[in-house]
Amino acid sequence: MITQAYITDLTYTINGACIEVHKILGPGLLESVYHKCLEEEFRLRNINFQSELKIPIIYKGKEINCEFFCDFLIEDLIVLELKSVSSITDIHKAQIINYINLMKKPKGILVNFNVKNLYHDGQETFVNKYYETLR
Repeated sequence: MITQAYITDLTYTINGACIEVHKILGPGLLESVYHKCLEEEFRLRNINFQSELKIPIIYKGKEINCEFFCDFLIEDLIVLELKSVSSITDIHKAQIINYINLMKKPKGILVNFNVKNLYHDGQETFVNKYYETLR
């Protein structure tokens, strides 16, 4: 059974992997570099993930064929969106919230690798109604 506590523990594991990649590479690289290195870090930590997963768009009951992808789906529960930008904006936050709602996943993590301290300044988590239904 999936619980809020399980998702919280998984969040710490994901953040640990992101911190490890950031510790080794530092800020200032392209998002694609962090993405590939994070794939390897997830493999090393035996974290089940899907990379560049297509997000279904349902419009008026019909699936619309869009080339719309999230960076990672971790253990079919948490959407992880990566950025390497000077600062996170409201549009980045809206993006991760839309992803978790469209995919019907309980939690999303937004990570910006272009910071000095990833733990304090580079990550933010978001939950939705699917999270609230878990115990």
